[in-house]
Amino acid sequence: MAVPHSLPQRVFLLAYDPDKGRVGPGTNLGAMLRAAALADLYRGGLLTDERGRAVIGVRHPCDDPVFDALLEEIAGSKPHTWQSWIGHRRHAAVGAVRRQLSDGGWVHLQPHKILGLFPSTKVTVRDPRVRDELLGRVHTALHKPIGGIDPADAALVAIIAVGDLRLVLDRKTTRANKQRIQELTKLSGPIGPALHKAIQAAAVGEI
Repeated sequence: MAVPHSLPQRVFLLAYDPDKGRVGPGTNLGAMLRAAALADLYRGGLLTDERGRAVIGVRHPCDDPVFDALLEEIAGSKPHTWQSWIGHRRHAAVGAVRRQLSDGGWVHLQPHKILGLFPSTKVTVRDPRVRDELLGRVHTALHKPIGGIDPADAALVAIIAVGDLRLVLDRKTTRANKQRIQELTKLSGPIGPALHKAIQAAAVGEI
């Protein structure tokens, strides 16, 4: 099975812990998914950066409900910083991307209740090879000559590094590849620094 095309779906699959059979608690998943969607739209020219703010560039439907909903949010509002858009609707982003992965056949969703009381959804990746492929892309981006790296893979590494997704990049790996990660983050445009600021702001209760 091919890997999903969109960065948010790729980030979600990498955040899935196959040993525990779930996305680990305490991750910055919602913020990373919002950042990934913005990164895709920025790379595609649908969003541009104007003095640190996300602005609509080319206007056309994406045929992707997550991207189209985000573009509609941005188009219907006054200009905001990238950080601000990452901080909006983080929990909704998790549910929307999870549904996309289910509709595309990458994951199986099973509703259940925690302690018999609290509604939740168990997520199972249908084909572990898809996640393995994504892990391989991360490894390649860290070691391949910088000029030959797919911009989407550069953005993927930048987002999971800034988002501190240790399931993929533990502290030892992050330290060993600090310079390369900085280079990949720079290639991702305004998204990496904005994600860092959004996570910091969320940690102190600003958003």
